[in-house]
Amino acid sequence: MGKIAKIEYFRVPPRWLFVKITDDSGAAGWGEASLEGHTQAVEGCLDAWAERYLGLEANDIEHIWQLSYRGGFYRGGPVLMSALSGIDIALWDLKARNLNVPIYELLGGKVRNKLKVYAWIGGDRPSDVEIQAKARQSQGFTAVKMNATEDVAWLDSPSSLDACVARVSAVRSLGLDVGVDFHGRLHKPMAKQLAARLAPLHPLFIEEPLLSENLPGIAQLSSSGGGTTGSIPIALGERLHSRWDVRPFLEAGCVDILQPDVCHVGGISEMRRIAAAAETYDVALAPHCPLGPLALAACVQVDAVSANFAIQEMSLGIHYNNIKDRDLTSYTRNPEVWDVDKGYISLPTGPGLGIEVDEEEVRKFSVDSKAWVSPFFTGPGGEFREW
Repeated sequence: MGKIAKIEYFRVPPRWLFVKITDDSGAAGWGEASLEGHTQAVEGCLDAWAERYLGLEANDIEHIWQLSYRGGFYRGGPVLMSALSGIDIALWDLKARNLNVPIYELLGGKVRNKLKVYAWIGGDRPSDVEIQAKARQSQGFTAVKMNATEDVAWLDSPSSLDACVARVSAVRSLGLDVGVDFHGRLHKPMAKQLAARLAPLHPLFIEEPLLSENLPGIAQLSSSGGGTTGSIPIALGERLHSRWDVRPFLEAGCVDILQPDVCHVGGISEMRRIAAAAETYDVALAPHCPLGPLALAACVQVDAVSANFAIQEMSLGIHYNNIKDRDLTSYTRNPEVWDVDKGYISLPTGPGLGIEVDEEEVRKFSVDSKAWVSPFFTGPGGEFREW
């Protein structure tokens, strides 16, 4: 096996950052280091690390992971861990391709042949949501996710929650399971009310009911005195960047479904460890992935070997993917791996990540590609609200 000879990255629309690692034999692996709204920061980290990696044995994935994580005074956080994710995923892809096996074969082997999946729907009115939900059904999905609200004040009128309840009810009436993403936009006075109102509709889960910086508040919502709110599974994890970030939530018993993002936690290596840790607390794994095909393919490799895997997010047709008509099926030559049948996708069987990157397309769309800028909300008084 070879030594690392070259590291490249490609900023591509709609908001993704791909990483390519080539060894001295000319073999290559691909990863994804997307960090929505902070692309330039991750690129800077990759630039700083590039010389450190050159000449290292590409096979020594864990050694390189530890070097990246422990080889500087500061560690963790979204930027460093997203850069590490891109490197780690690419190294796993390279190693598995050199051995001509899927990555999951190197992680202990699969425990399933297909994976349950869900996709996003948008819309502000029940009629809009119903149309989009039916479209997802026609694509083969049996579960969807939607945002709960737009911007909400710290303490707002209870009527500001009416639209969410109506939209969830409309989707449930079609026979679909629905996850409701609070997105950390609500603060505790409003999150408590919305969770209680949604409980009779039996959502699949509520996601980020509060920002993960508020662990005690999430624990309160989770217990709710054993009442109706406490019966809803709580999902979170996209803003936790390592097993050390995850640990307090597992210890507090306030999360039912863990949603690590393979692009933000240090790649396949760390997500595998997080999944195993969650299993010891009887917590399900449902990786967060509103990103590109490389990120999803990396998630799938961990899903395949994790006993506690529950469901996988897919960005197929998500509203972000409207920049230059790029979608989950872009930049690859075998988009059929993402075909959905009765709520499931089949486990890819190809080498490495199981997808074939169209490098010509990647290079073409990376030319003068603009970094995606995260929007934000302001209230009527000019104050910032959570986005």
